[in-house]
Amino acid sequence: MVRPGLMRGGGRGGMGMGMRGVRGGPFMNKKTFLPRHPFDLTLAELAFPRVQPVPDDTVLTNALLKRSQDLTPTAQEQTAISNLVAKVQGVLDNIVIAPGDFTKCQLEEVRQVGSYKKGTMMAGNNVADVVIILKSFPTKDCGEVLGKKVEEDLKKSMKTEVVPKAEALSLSYSEKGFEISNSLAKVRCLIATLPQNMRKLEADKHLDFKVIQNHLAAIRHTRWFEENAHHSTIKVLIRILKDLARRFDGFKPLNPWICDLLAHSAIMNNPSRQALPVNVAFRRVFQLLASGLFVPGSAGITDPCEVGHYRVHTTMTLVQQDECCMTAQTLVRVLAHGGYKHILGFVENSTVAKEMSVWDGVVVSPMEPAYEKPSEKKDGEEEDMEGGDGDTIDDDTLE
Repeated sequence: MVRPGLMRGGGRGGMGMGMRGVRGGPFMNKKTFLPRHPFDLTLAELAFPRVQPVPDDTVLTNALLKRSQDLTPTAQEQTAISNLVAKVQGVLDNIVIAPGDFTKCQLEEVRQVGSYKKGTMMAGNNVADVVIILKSFPTKDCGEVLGKKVEEDLKKSMKTEVVPKAEALSLSYSEKGFEISNSLAKVRCLIATLPQNMRKLEADKHLDFKVIQNHLAAIRHTRWFEENAHHSTIKVLIRILKDLARRFDGFKPLNPWICDLLAHSAIMNNPSRQALPVNVAFRRVFQLLASGLFVPGSAGITDPCEVGHYRVHTTMTLVQQDECCMTAQTLVRVLAHGGYKHILGFVENSTVAKEMSVWDGVVVSPMEPAYEKPSEKKDGEEEDMEGGDGDTIDDDTLE
């Protein structure tokens, strides 16, 4: 249910989604879904030429770089995770090449995925992800058996080393696989199988289909990122977006994959196809979200790793889409009046998106929800397919 006059992206300066029915034959009243991209000043630059010189935005640029540096793992953290990943990767590669008497499951290959492989890890969260692709079927106990084998081989390889107490290894299990960790870092080993085995999985014998599907998707995401989003400015913006998603409730549905695609689009999707400066891209993110990039009816951002026109924001519920847009509409005004320190977290103010604030005499009031979840579905009312349930292919569980 949408309040009259408050349609997100329509009544607030974004895309109009209304469509007046035309009387006629039985097929004339059928609605045609035509997603549209919200207004984007960067893409419309030729139609709206600048009449004043570009203002000096050095202060914001320096603040963004400083915040990105604060969010980047320290040299000690990077060394700890790299050492642990190298050891685990080495053991797994040996099992692929020479499994010996280990026959419980057959390994095809091991792939590093997630933020560690992409170079977008966050400080204080020293976790790396690797996907183990099995030739055999992923039975429910294969993670436990393989985890014990990896732990055993790791301890054998470290026999001649003097291992500090902080680097003593521990093994734990989950429904996704197993984890090798010490007090400094953690490597999550995620189980998958060959694509041709997916159709033969049985729920009572094998790991969950959706979990394995997500792990295979993570491989595609990482491959795409390495080929298309390796620019350093994109990585800076990704860390900042992840931090915003962590601190602002309205941005929490922006999982790591959405943050990757949003940062890439904000920086690279422009007429020149050259990377925009980080300050310009940062402002553009808020402008796009505020104008309805992730609301029903928007073309949004198409997932480049999925078949068909799959828009990533449809993983969000309608309430989450509205809250994301509402939060951006408030923060874009705070940013316009110099409140970047509160947005970036230099000044602790988690309520800036929810409470009224004053900036140099300008009052910024938070937006109100435009969407209200209906209490019950009325007879004959069509199901809205523009919102998801949050359970779809993404790497939300990956770091």
